[in-house]
Amino acid sequence: MHEVSAERRQHWEDLTEVPLLIASLLYLAAYAVYVLVPPAESWVRGVALVVVGGTWLCFVVDYLVRMLLSGLRPLRFLRTHVLDTLVLLLPLLRPLRLVQIYMALQRRRDRPRMDLYARVVAYAGTAAVLLGFAGALAVYQQERYAPGASIVTFGDSVWWVCATLTTVGYGDVVPVTTMGRVIAVFMMAFGLALLGAVTGSFSSWLVQVFERDERRPPRNGKTPGK
Repeated sequence: MHEVSAERRQHWEDLTEVPLLIASLLYLAAYAVYVLVPPAESWVRGVALVVVGGTWLCFVVDYLVRMLLSGLRPLRFLRTHVLDTLVLLLPLLRPLRLVQIYMALQRRRDRPRMDLYARVVAYAGTAAVLLGFAGALAVYQQERYAPGASIVTFGDSVWWVCATLTTVGYGDVVPVTTMGRVIAVFMMAFGLALLGAVTGSFSSWLVQVFERDERRPPRNGKTPGK
C-alpha cells in the first residue's frame, strides 16, 4: 500500500512540476504588476490580483493533494515539509519553491550540466535574485506610503534589498512599518544562509582542488621535496 502511495505521489509530482513552475512565474509577474502599476490603473491591478489569487489556489490544491498522497497525518506532513508549508503561508518565499522545481527538472537528466559545487552556487544565486526581487516588491508595497518612510521608490527598495542580502546594511534606507521589518528579518536570515552556502561550497571546492594537486605526480618524475 505504501509503495502504491509513493508511486502515485511521484506521478503527481512529475505531472505538476512544469505547470507549477509556470504558475510560480505567473504569480511573481502578477505580483510585480500589482505593486508597480499606479493605483489609477485599477483594472490592471485588478487583473493582476486575480492572477495572484488563482495561482495561489493552484499551490493550495497541489499542497493538499501531496498531503493526501503521502499517507501521513497532517501534523506529520507539516513537520516533514516545512519549506512547502512556509512557501504556502508566506508567498514572499515563493521563489524558493520555484528554484526547487527547476532544479528537480534538471536532476531528471542522465548527466547534470553542472557539477555539485556549480549547482550550489547556481541555486543560491538564482534564489537570491528571485527572492530579492520579491522582497523588494513586498517592502516597497508596505513602505511607500508610510509616514516617515525612507523607501519611497522601487529603486530605494532594490538598493535596500541588495544591502540587506549581502549583510552590508548601510542604514541609509530602512523599513519603518511593522510588516516591512518582518520582511527585513526574513531577508537578513536568507542573506546569512546564502553567504554560508556559497562560502562553504567554495571552501570545499578549494580543498578538493588542493587534494587533487597533491595526488598528481610531478612532471619530472620526482616526488615533492626531493
